Amino acid sequence: MISVQTPLTTALGGSGFTFVPGERMRPLLEHAGSLADWEAFAASWNDLAVDTYMGDGGRYRKRRYAAFRVSADGDIVRQPHQAHFQTLDYNELNGGIQRWFEPMTPEMGSSDSMGTVLAFCRDCFGGVAGSPTAWNVEVHQFRIEARTGEAGKPTPEGMHRDGVDFVMVLLVDRTNIESGTTTICDLDKRSLGSFTLRAPFDAAIVDDKRVYHGVTPVEPVDAAAPAYRDVLVVTFRKAAA
Repeated sequence: MISVQTPLTTALGGSGFTFVPGERMRPLLEHAGSLADWEAFAASWNDLAVDTYMGDGGRYRKRRYAAFRVSADGDIVRQPHQAHFQTLDYNELNGGIQRWFEPMTPEMGSSDSMGTVLAFCRDCFGGVAGSPTAWNVEVHQFRIEARTGEAGKPTPEGMHRDGVDFVMVLLVDRTNIESGTTTICDLDKRSLGSFTLRAPFDAAIVDDKRVYHGVTPVEPVDAAAPAYRDVLVVTFRKAAA
C-alpha cells in the first residue's frame, strides 16, 4: 500500500488536488501492479462509441464505461453493466437522466493495466480517507476529438464536481491538439491552480468534495490530421457500510 506519508497523499489531503507528471506517475502505478499490457490497453481507445447524450448536441466525445466494487482487502470485482447517473446539481448539461454508455470490453476490464490503476487508486484514496471497507468505482474511457470549427470539450458542463469522493484523470494519449488546460477551484470558485496533461501517464487527482475541476476545449494543430485527447477517468465513492 502507498504510505499515507507520501508527498502525493499529503498534497491531496492538504490542498484537495495534485498534478502528477507521467515520469513520476508510471512508477507509482507499477508499484501497485503490472502495466505489461498497457500498449493494448491504450489501443482500446481506438474502439470507443460516440456519446449520444450530449446536451449541447456535440458529437466530439467517444467513450466506454464500467463499474467496479473495490474492497480494502484487495478484491476488485466488476459489476453488472449499469447506467451512469448524475443529478442536475452536479451536471447541468447532461445530468438528470440515466445514461447507458457502451461497456468497456471484458478484455480491457480484466486487463492487468486496469487492475493496476484501480489498486493504485484504492491505496491512494484509502490513505487519505482512512481505508473504508469498500468503494463503488466508475471508470470512463474518453476520447475528445477536435475538428476545425468544432472544438472538443473535455468538460462541456464547465467547472464542476462529480458527486463522488475522489477522481483521477489519467492521460493515455494526446495527438495533434492544443490547449486542454485543467483548472482547479475551491468551493467558492476561486482558482487554486492550473496545469495541462501533455504526456502519457500525466495525472490529475482531486478530492471531489473539496474542489471543482474543469478543462478548457481542445483544438487541432493541423486541421487536416486527426486530433484527439484520450483519458481514463476513475471515480471512487465510499460504499455504504
